[in-house]
Amino acid sequence: MSNSDEQQAPTSARVMYRAALARDAADQAEVFYHAVMQGAATHYTLDERRAWAQALPREGSAWAVRQALYTTLIATCDGRCVGFLEVDLDAGRIETLYVWPSLTGRGIGTTLLVHAERMLLEEGKGKVEIEASSMLYERLMRRGWENHGEQWVERSGERLKRYKLSKPLNAVET
Repeated sequence: MSNSDEQQAPTSARVMYRAALARDAADQAEVFYHAVMQGAATHYTLDERRAWAQALPREGSAWAVRQALYTTLIATCDGRCVGFLEVDLDAGRIETLYVWPSLTGRGIGTTLLVHAERMLLEEGKGKVEIEASSMLYERLMRRGWENHGEQWVERSGERLKRYKLSKPLNAVET
């Protein structure tokens, strides 16, 4: 995925979900960058988005290191990463959740969350936590997450609003 590629999923394209591989790291970097710079444009100023995007390198090697720190789930379409989620299974928290901007609203993030919640249940966790952006906050509140208040985090001199949220995990019999 080059910087100028506009990634679109054809209506017939199938999104697949799996654990991240080292080869996915460069795509993760691009998904993160574009999700912040384009996807969050209606919720954060350009300066805030630039500061946020600079918080993590736009290099695959940095994201490969993060794969060793967190359990990383990805959504792929036509073999390319179009969304990903990092979960800390020990802490019971979602570290990151990003989806390619033109693919938001199609259930990719929700499906990644469902997979992560299942993994946390299997680890014996009774709840999941996240520090969500203003953009993600609205979607999570519709899914039954509980708001524990606003937080402010500084990135490159910019203050960004986020929300501390949690959700109880319940096993569903099938």
